Amino acid sequence: MPFSRLTELRWAIVGGLAAALAALGAGAAGAQNYPSRAIRLIVPFPAGGLVDTSARLLQPYLENSLGQPVIVENRPAASGIVGTETVAKAPADGYTLLLVASSYTVIPATAAKLPYDAERDLVPIGIVGKNPLFFVINAGLPARTLGEFVALAKARPAKLNYATPGAASQAMLITELFDQRAGIAMQHIPYRGSAPAVMATVAGETQFTVVSPVTSLPQIRAGTLRALAAGSLARDEQFPDLPTVAESGFPNFEAIQWEGLLTTAGTPRDIVVRLNAELKRALRNPDLVAKLAVLGVSPGGGSPEEFQALISREIRSWTEIARAADIKMGSGEQP
Repeated sequence: MPFSRLTELRWAIVGGLAAALAALGAGAAGAQNYPSRAIRLIVPFPAGGLVDTSARLLQPYLENSLGQPVIVENRPAASGIVGTETVAKAPADGYTLLLVASSYTVIPATAAKLPYDAERDLVPIGIVGKNPLFFVINAGLPARTLGEFVALAKARPAKLNYATPGAASQAMLITELFDQRAGIAMQHIPYRGSAPAVMATVAGETQFTVVSPVTSLPQIRAGTLRALAAGSLARDEQFPDLPTVAESGFPNFEAIQWEGLLTTAGTPRDIVVRLNAELKRALRNPDLVAKLAVLGVSPGGGSPEEFQALISREIRSWTEIARAADIKMGSGEQP
């Protein structure tokens, strides 16, 4: 190789190494100075729902520990896909966060195509909270336990209806799996959100639904709905008198909802670790724990790696259930 060409090659290698080192240095400096401006917290659902409420409860604790404003921004469209895409395609600098519900793992299992990859384009920070999902029925039905309801459904094959907040929702997948395990066949009626699904069950349009405590507790306390079981594997501390689905004759059956914090993939590891630490610090605050308890939510925590493992595990599980029941997501359906 001519001397001039060899010299050019050497300088190109040196230049490339210098650029790489500069980029690493800039990333390290950025992590050390983080945060130096306001942070956006994207909620891909409407204001007033469980995820939005949790975001606004968490907001002041993060602001206090991070020393910068945290601005909650609702981007509700396409079952949360639009808001999630916003964060997936944001700069990887830790200034755009995403708070999602467990529908985050249901959507990849039921949607034909997404504008992001739920496992590669976003990086988990930590779980904000968890709550069991309740198996509830219209209070007029002659069933006091989950076993009695299954017997009733078997005596009325294909005559009982179940409500969900939308086709291809987590509630639909859970109920279809329960139908398979119980050997019953209920008819699915989708609604546009959890509140309409609950009211349909109260009115007797449907007889059964799977729903969060915060949505169903007012009607349960009013006596218009009856809670038969909780979806946690062990009895929830907030609802100790309510048996679990697992102890009602369906071992290892779990039906929970979680909320988690994520950010854009490629965000410096130091920033992700800092955010995880501040999230766990907030979740140890007794005031925040008490406020989440009102919603029926127990504080989460854990590491980013544990959250990533949960996401991957659930996507595989929901995909298997959706394929077995031929459940597919259409436009405008609710998670």
